[in-house]
Amino acid sequence: MLEELKANSRKISLTTLLTALVSLSVLLTFTILLVASYQSKKTSLIDTTLTLNFSSAGKMSLTIDSLFKSMRSSLQYSASLFSDINDMNVDEVSNKLELMRHSSNYFNSVTVVDETGVVRNVSPKSVDTIGRSITTEAAKEALASQKPYLSKPYVTASSKRLIVFMSEPIFDKAGIYRGFIGGTLYLEENNILNMIFGSNPTDKMGSYFYIVESEGRLLYHQDRTRLGEDIRANEVVRKLIQGQSGYEQMVNLRGVSLLAGYVKVPENGWGVVVVSPISVVNEQLRHYIITILLYMILPFSLLMLIVIVLARRLAKPFVALADLVSQNTKDRIKLPEEKQHWNREADLLTKAISTALIDMKKQTDQLKHDATTDPLTGLINRRTLEAIMHKWIEEKTPFSVIIMDIDRFKSINDTYGHQAGDEMLKHFAQIVTSVVRPSDVFCRFGGEEFIALIPHAAAEEAYLVAERIRLGLEHSANPLGHPVTVSQGIAYYSSHANSAEELIHIADQALYKAKASGRNQTVIADMRKRSVLGADNNHQMDNLTSPIRLMNNGRRKFPER
Repeated sequence: MLEELKANSRKISLTTLLTALVSLSVLLTFTILLVASYQSKKTSLIDTTLTLNFSSAGKMSLTIDSLFKSMRSSLQYSASLFSDINDMNVDEVSNKLELMRHSSNYFNSVTVVDETGVVRNVSPKSVDTIGRSITTEAAKEALASQKPYLSKPYVTASSKRLIVFMSEPIFDKAGIYRGFIGGTLYLEENNILNMIFGSNPTDKMGSYFYIVESEGRLLYHQDRTRLGEDIRANEVVRKLIQGQSGYEQMVNLRGVSLLAGYVKVPENGWGVVVVSPISVVNEQLRHYIITILLYMILPFSLLMLIVIVLARRLAKPFVALADLVSQNTKDRIKLPEEKQHWNREADLLTKAISTALIDMKKQTDQLKHDATTDPLTGLINRRTLEAIMHKWIEEKTPFSVIIMDIDRFKSINDTYGHQAGDEMLKHFAQIVTSVVRPSDVFCRFGGEEFIALIPHAAAEEAYLVAERIRLGLEHSANPLGHPVTVSQGIAYYSSHANSAEELIHIADQALYKAKASGRNQTVIADMRKRSVLGADNNHQMDNLTSPIRLMNNGRRKFPER
C-alpha cells in the first residue's frame, strides 16, 4: 500500500501536465516569435545599414568627382592664362596665382613650373621654392607627361608634408609646351576635403568613412595619424582598386567586424568607404529586444494566466472523473453528479462514465443481492446469516437462534414433485416473515432448513415466536392441500454458547431432539447440562417449566409480536 502511494505521488496529475504543456506551448511560441523577430530585425538592420552606407559612399563619391572636375577645370583655366608665361613678369604671374588660389580655395598651394623644370612662381609666398628646379618624382612625372596629372600621396623633402599633387600642362598659342601649373593638397592639414567632409563626423553609434587613392593609401580618415597608410590588404580596398563598388560585411585589418559600403570615384580613381561596426547593429538589436520584452511582459503574463486558468478548467472534469473512478470499488459505487460541462468531450465522457457506473451499480447490486439472498424464497442466505451472527457476537448483542426444519419434506418432493416442494418452501417463508419482527433476521439455511435470529430475546421469548410459526404453518392453507408441520430447536447467546458455530450446533441438537420426539414441536436447549429440553403436544418433560408446558400444549395464546 505504501509503495502504491509512493508510486502515485511520482505520477503527474492531468491538471499539472495540461497546464505545463499549454504553458510550454505558449512559452515556445513566444520564444520562436521573439527569435524570428530578432533574426528578421537583425537582417533588416544589416541590410538597411549596408544600403545606407553604400548610399552615403555613393553621394560622397559624386561630391569628390564633382570637386575634382571643378579643380581640374580651375587648373585648365589657369593654364590658359599662363600660355604666354615667357612674356609675363614675376609680379604678374604671382598676382594671377594668388587670385586663383583665393578665388577657388581648392588647393593649399599653387605652383607654376616652366618647361625646363624651374619653379617660376608659388602661392603662397611662404613656399620657398621659386627659381629652383623641381626635385620630387611627382613633379618630374607631371613635367615629362605633358598631360593632366594626379600624384599618389607622398612626403615632400623640404616641408615634410604629406601631399597630393595635381597638375595641368601649359601650352602657348603656337601649341608649344611651356610647363605646367600644379595644385597641392596638404592631407594632414586643413584642405578642401576637410572643408567638405569635416561636417560629417563619426556618428554616435561609431559609423565613419575614409577615402583611399587608386593604390590603396589613405587620403582621408578620422584618425589623421593613419593618413598615407597603405591598406590595400583590406578586402574592400582591394575591390576598389579593381574598380568595384558595392556593400558587404567585412573584417578590417584590426579584426573589427564592419558593415561597409564602398564606391569608386570615376574622375580620379579614388575610393570612398563608409563603415559601421557590427556592434552598432547588436546594440540596436539589444535595445529592440528589451523594448519588445517590456511591451510584451504584461500581455504575456496575462495570457499565461488565462492559459493556466483555461487548462485547469479543461482538466477539471477529467480529474473529477479520474477521482470518481478511483473512489469506486466493487463494494461501493459512487455515481457522478448530473451536470453539463462546457467542454463537449468532457460532457460526453461524463455521460458515458455515468451510464457505465449506473450499469455497474445495478450489476453490483444484483450480484450482491444474489450473493446474499436465496433465489427461491427471497430470504437472506446462510453466508449473510453467519456474517450477522459474528457481528452480533463481536458487539456482545444477546440473541436467540431458532432452527426450523419442515417435517418429512423429502416425501413431499418424492410425492408431489420438486416444484410443489419449492412452492411449499416459499409458503413457509411467507408465514415466518409475517410472524417475525423487522429487526429479526430470517434466512434459508439450506434445503428445507431455515434459521431465525431474534435479537435481545431470551430463549423463552424465542420459544413463543417459534410456536407461533409452528402453529401458523400447521393451520394454514398450503399449496399441498393437507397439513404440513415443522420441527424447531432454540439456543441462546451467550447462555448456550459463545460462538456462532457452536450456537448453531446446539440449536441443531435441540432440533434433532424435536424430530426424535415425534416432530411438530419446539425444543429449547438445556442451559444447565448443554443437552436439550423438549415438549410435544401430549407429554410433559420434567426439565420444562410450567409456562413452557402450557404453551407447548397449546392452551395459552401467544402475545402479538
